[in-house]
Amino acid sequence: MPANTALTLPLRHLAHGRTGDKGDRSNISVIAWHPALYPLLVEQVTEAAVAALFAHRRPSHVQRFLLPNLQAMNIVLDAALDGGVNDSLNLDSHGKALSFLLLQLPVTVPREWLHLCRLPSIHPRP
Repeated sequence: MPANTALTLPLRHLAHGRTGDKGDRSNISVIAWHPALYPLLVEQVTEAAVAALFAHRRPSHVQRFLLPNLQAMNIVLDAALDGGVNDSLNLDSHGKALSFLLLQLPVTVPREWLHLCRLPSIHPRP
């Protein structure tokens, strides 16, 4: 994709997310805002990209499970919650804020697909 025909946007403009936890494992769902955006998510929201983004949390393992019928994926981060709810002194021991971090992941989008993204409205001030 030539640079002049694409933009890099935070993932939040292409998808929304939900986070859950069990013990020291965090599950982050990523759901495309539009079905046509799903292939971009599959291509760019990889286990390697997620592991790099969460390197500061030192997950022991990152897995991605694709859910094409839902245009979604589930990301599982093992050992990413500082021991889990009962053991962690972390302010966010459930890891609920981790989806917000994942939704900052840069994704390259063709300009002709921008109408499928959720971009902020820009209204001129009176």
